[in-house]
Amino acid sequence: MGKIKILIADDHAVVREGTRQILEQAEDLVVVGEACDGEEAIRLTGSARPDVAIIDVNMPRVDGVEATKQIKTLYPNTAILILTAYDDDQFVFSLLEAGAAGYLLKSIRGRELIDAVRRVYSGESVLHPAVARKVLNRFVSGAGKTVGQETPGALSTREMDVLKLAARGLSNQDIANELCLSLRTVQGHLGHVFNKLQVSSRTEAVVRAIKEGWVTVDDLG
Repeated sequence: MGKIKILIADDHAVVREGTRQILEQAEDLVVVGEACDGEEAIRLTGSARPDVAIIDVNMPRVDGVEATKQIKTLYPNTAILILTAYDDDQFVFSLLEAGAAGYLLKSIRGRELIDAVRRVYSGESVLHPAVARKVLNRFVSGAGKTVGQETPGALSTREMDVLKLAARGLSNQDIANELCLSLRTVQGHLGHVFNKLQVSSRTEAVVRAIKEGWVTVDDLG
């Protein structure tokens, strides 16, 4: 199998250099480009066609939110992983709505970043625990929805089990281990969930579950 191609977009050269060094410790990852602002990130995505773009929020010329929107519109096969020091609500929700598959804070360890890249590349979602809490609290306190609301009849009990574990941030393999299922079976369940909820990623499915009250604080562990 080929290596996972990665683009790093951050306006601080030292951060880009450090991130590259961390990522390229893994034999299956390769950095194919570095951008110092959102505009360059969009352009390099078009020329380098990375599998994963790691994007900061606060960048000159074009910020991370707009860069994410444009990249997902122009190059939908590129997964977006946000890596930032900011966890402000306005950024979190704008970026998830723009199509980011993951949202991590720069306080994470290098091994966690490598794992996150692999996970978003494979179609999974990655949310920092603090970000997941914000998403939950935002939607739980929203108008008209109550935590624990009856789940949609279209989803089977097993599909809901898988969705709740996905909301906790477990990888597909961890979900398989937890439920004593094969990895292929878990992937099949998630595919059915996506189709039934009319979403295209784990992040969208989890956000929908939290918004509708199908996932509770206890479910997030």
